[in-house]
Amino acid sequence: MTAILGISAFYHDSAAALIVDGKVVAAAQEERFSRIKHDARFPERAIAYCLREAGLDAGQLNYVAFYEKPLTKFERLLETYLAFVPRGFRSFCMAIPLWLKDKLFMRKMIRDRFPPDLKAPLLFLDHHESHAASAFFPSPFERAAILTLDGVGEWSTTTWGTGEGNRIRLKEHIAFPHSLGLLYSAFTYYCGFKVNSGEYKLMGLAPFGQPIYRDTILERLIDLKADGSFRLDMRYFNYCQGLTMTGRRFHQLFGGPPRQPESPLVQRHMDLAASIQAVTEEVFLRLGRHIHQQTGMKNLVLAGGVALNCVANARLLGDGPFEQIWIQPAAGDAGGALGSALFVWHQLLEKERQVQPGDSQQGSFLGPQFSDDEVQKFLQGKAVPYRRLEEPELHNHVAGLLADGKVIGWFQGRMEFGPRALGARSILGDPRSTEMQSQMNLKIKFRESFRPFAPAVMQEHAADWFDFRPDQESPYMLLIAGVRADRRTALSDEQTKSIKDDPDLCRRVNIPRSSVPAITHVDYTARLQTVDRQRNPRFHGLLQAFFERTGCPILVNTSFNIRGEPIVCEPEDAYRCFLATDMDVLVLENCVLDKRELPPGANAAEREEYRARFALD
Repeated sequence: MTAILGISAFYHDSAAALIVDGKVVAAAQEERFSRIKHDARFPERAIAYCLREAGLDAGQLNYVAFYEKPLTKFERLLETYLAFVPRGFRSFCMAIPLWLKDKLFMRKMIRDRFPPDLKAPLLFLDHHESHAASAFFPSPFERAAILTLDGVGEWSTTTWGTGEGNRIRLKEHIAFPHSLGLLYSAFTYYCGFKVNSGEYKLMGLAPFGQPIYRDTILERLIDLKADGSFRLDMRYFNYCQGLTMTGRRFHQLFGGPPRQPESPLVQRHMDLAASIQAVTEEVFLRLGRHIHQQTGMKNLVLAGGVALNCVANARLLGDGPFEQIWIQPAAGDAGGALGSALFVWHQLLEKERQVQPGDSQQGSFLGPQFSDDEVQKFLQGKAVPYRRLEEPELHNHVAGLLADGKVIGWFQGRMEFGPRALGARSILGDPRSTEMQSQMNLKIKFRESFRPFAPAVMQEHAADWFDFRPDQESPYMLLIAGVRADRRTALSDEQTKSIKDDPDLCRRVNIPRSSVPAITHVDYTARLQTVDRQRNPRFHGLLQAFFERTGCPILVNTSFNIRGEPIVCEPEDAYRCFLATDMDVLVLENCVLDKRELPPGANAAEREEYRARFALD
């Protein structure tokens, strides 16, 4: 037996992943256990879970792989600060003590976090090689081109190469400070969202605007070549030497200082979002065409945080030269933990790779699970009423509740690895409802009203409702697709004028645009999750029951959490979230809790805590 533990830590979304004899046994982000969003600390709890899932202790590990090379990263930091002396002094004074205290002694720090019986060699891999390995090795392709894009690793921000059999080869890269990820994050910051988490919001905001600043960005901020390579004009940015993303020139170019978080969004912000999204898609397309020309390969795999941009992914698939693309579901830094372990197994140990139909990611259901007995013991300890239902009665009962407009917390099987809820830790609703989108945003998720929700659709019916090939899949919610024309609703002249003039994004997004308005964004697109029986049988069974009842094979699927919290992991997390929000029903494995049946005041403490946190009335 060969057990390899991969770790990512100390920047964004720390995680651990364990493979045993080449099979992915477990993977999870630290935030799910610590309950701290984007927890970047050493993933002690995630490691403990992975070992527990495999029935191993640390002394049985053969290798421990870290997803990047700290000394090379420190070299980049020093060179960058020296290049901007004296302007980077304040940032230097904040960063260097952290490195001198801990990060320069990473090998010792990691070993100190394990029991003394850990004898396994500790390997430090290249950041983008870890991304590339996470993209290629689990993919369904024997041969594929590889593209990785993120903020920055050690020096690289973008790389491309090839994968074949059990080997990957990275051939070209773009180096810091020239970064598509940091360019997108600069606009995220400028539009008032948090860097490293608000990029999703910027992408969701883009369809409300027009790309009127696209040419300005291409002329002033980024020198984009025909082959997709680029350089940024660093006079407009502040991330190398300061504590912000953008500088004075940037603010002058786009008409003022950055938007204050939580302040009103105006049309300029929407147009800026649309513009940087258009530029990002153009970079994707040019890179894709160049990589295809250089490699001649028909398939492409993607990883890195920028690969979570599902709009750009769909544009590359639809308008680019590749027949198929596969994106690592945990494309950000968390996925580097998985990639580092796979790199050791295939590339360093030279173990053969068996390509699996679909992929070998196991639906990305790689986190903890809880038995019915554990759930019932938990609920009995809370002394709350519940019903226990077996399939198919469970599916039929929940489908009926959904059809009646109820919002369901759905907690089933192993937790997802990556940022998307895929039917294991999900909040579900009826997509046909004209009120569901605003209800879920404002009363359950406590988040911005303009943000769209994703549809989970039965794989066999996806092409009947979306502009999607029947043989195409999107199991990880990383592609968008248009709602089919015959499912759309024509807008009246009055509605069209309202959309154009109304500053209230909530009213604009809630004008029904299709027969499934809760998942149809203002540009008639949806971030699609296709659900098949093999990867996700229980969730597929619920969709089947809802389809038989309503004729609609789709459900609204959003992550089981509220704004500012990680996706729930354990029954306790799900129960607290259920109590604190306006969710109607909680389904924990086979146990069903109806909020109407709870004792009066049962959720008072949780609701008070959450409402105080978000200053809710």
